[in-house]
Amino acid sequence: MPYSEPTDLAVVACPGGESFANEVITHLRHMYKHRFSLKSDVIAKRYGIEKEKVVQQMNLENDVHTSDLCIRGNIEKYRPPVFKVNASFTYFANGEFKCELNECIRGKDVYIFQDVENHEEILMNGGKAKLKLSVNDHVMGLLVTIDAVRQAGARQITLVVPAYPYSRQHKKKSREGLTAALLGHIYESMEVKRIITLDLHSREIVNAFAHTHCENLHASYQIIRELAKAVDLTKEDLVVVSPDTGAIDRNKFYATGLKKPLAMIYKERDYSVVTQDAKNTNIKSVKLLGDVQGKVAFLADDMLGTGGTLLKAMEFLHNNGATKVIAAISLPFFTGNAIEQFDEAYKKGLFYRIIGTNAVYHEDLLNREWYISTNVSGLFANVITRLHHNQSLGDLLDNRSIIDKLIKASTPAENNNN
Repeated sequence: MPYSEPTDLAVVACPGGESFANEVITHLRHMYKHRFSLKSDVIAKRYGIEKEKVVQQMNLENDVHTSDLCIRGNIEKYRPPVFKVNASFTYFANGEFKCELNECIRGKDVYIFQDVENHEEILMNGGKAKLKLSVNDHVMGLLVTIDAVRQAGARQITLVVPAYPYSRQHKKKSREGLTAALLGHIYESMEVKRIITLDLHSREIVNAFAHTHCENLHASYQIIRELAKAVDLTKEDLVVVSPDTGAIDRNKFYATGLKKPLAMIYKERDYSVVTQDAKNTNIKSVKLLGDVQGKVAFLADDMLGTGGTLLKAMEFLHNNGATKVIAAISLPFFTGNAIEQFDEAYKKGLFYRIIGTNAVYHEDLLNREWYISTNVSGLFANVITRLHHNQSLGDLLDNRSIIDKLIKASTPAENNNN
C-alpha cells in the first residue's frame, strides 16, 4: 500500500468528532511524509539509485495501480495523500440527522470519527445552524454516518470513538438493559469491522462482539509524560492512590510503572440515592488504605462526569496530609457544573492539577490553570496507520517498555549508577 497519493485510507468526521479527526489527520500527514522519505532513502541506498529517480519510480507505480488515468501532482516529488472525505451533515427541525458523502469512497478503508461527549456548539447544515448536541444526538449521527459509508461501498469500516457511548451500562443489577452491548450489536449488524476506543470503562464490553474487533488504547504514557513535567518524580515522595475499588487495576499499573507505593480509597455508597452533581453524591463514608501524609498523591481514573467522586477523594487526601493531589482522567467529560465545582476546590487548595486528554473536546477546560491537556492524537494516528498497513499493535497496546524508558530518562544519571 502506498504512503503517498493515491491512498485507500479515508477519514470521515462526524460533526462531534471533527476536531479530534483533524488533529489525528495532521499526525497522519507527518507520518506518511516521513515514511515515504525514509522508504525512498533506504531503497536508493540499497539499489544504488539516485533518490530523485526512486521517488519518480514510486510515483509511477502509484499511477499505474490507480483506477484513474493518473494522479495530479509533480511526478518528481512526494504527493501527500488527502485523507479527509468531504461530507455534509444535516440536522432537521424534528431532530433527524442526514449524512451525505460528497466524494467517492468505494473500495476504501474508512475510519469514522465521533466524539459523543462533545457538548460544545457545532456548526451544522453548511454552517447555517449552531447546535449543542447530546450523547444520543451524537450516537444517532454516528449511526447514519456508518450507514452512508456502507451504502457508498466502503471496503471496510472502523469506528474511532475515544469515549465509547453508554459504557457505564455494561452490567445488570436488576431489571435493566445492557446498553453498551446493545450498541455493540448494532455496530456489528452494520458491518463495522473494528472499533478504536480509549480506556474502555469495562473489559466486559468487548464480550458483546462476535466478529467486530475492539482496540482499547491507553493514555498512560502521555499522562506520565505530563506528570513528570508537573512534579519531579526523582525528588518528590509520590504515592499512587486508587480512587475506588473499580480503578485498582489501572492505578496498580501506574504504581508498577512509576515504582511507587499503592494506596486505595474505599467508599461506602447509598445506592438508593442517584448522584445529581459534584456536591450531591451517594457516597456515605470514605476510608483510606495506605499512607499519604507528607506525600504527593496521584490518582488515575478512566472518566470524569460530574466529578463528585473525585472531588471527595481529593479533599479526603488533602485532609489526610497529602502535600499535592494530582488526578489523571483519560476522558474528561466535566458534565453539568463540574468545572465551577473544581474551580472552587482549587481555590481552597484541595488539589494541585488535573491531567486529561484531548480525546474529549472541551474548550472551557483549556483556560483553567489547574488543567493540563495531554495529546493522544499521535497515538490514534499510529494505530490507524498500523491497522491500515496490517502491522502489529503490540507495543502501542502494551506501552510498559516506553513508560520505563520515560522514567529512566527523567532519573538523574547518578541515581541510575547506584
